[in-house]
Amino acid sequence: MEANFITLLTIFVLAIFIGFEIITKVPPTLHTPLMSGSNAISGITVVGALIAAGAGEGFWSTTLGFLAVALATVNVVGGFLVSHRMLAMFRKKG
Repeated sequence: MEANFITLLTIFVLAIFIGFEIITKVPPTLHTPLMSGSNAISGITVVGALIAAGAGEGFWSTTLGFLAVALATVNVVGGFLVSHRMLAMFRKKG
């Protein structure tokens, strides 16, 4: 059980580092268009987190699943707000 946890924790930490490196390499001009794609990925994350939270596998599974649902939802809402603001910049005034 402990070896499995250490393996999963290692994969999680490596995913954090790789994700951070990828995001920091994106130029600012591409950041907002890529937000729409990340919204779709975050939607999938919400579904997976709901499954993890509702699986009833234990306290930590439920707690981390709930935390994942909350953070992915914040990401989706923030992405839509940024996309809405970006699209408002291109509307004709008047």
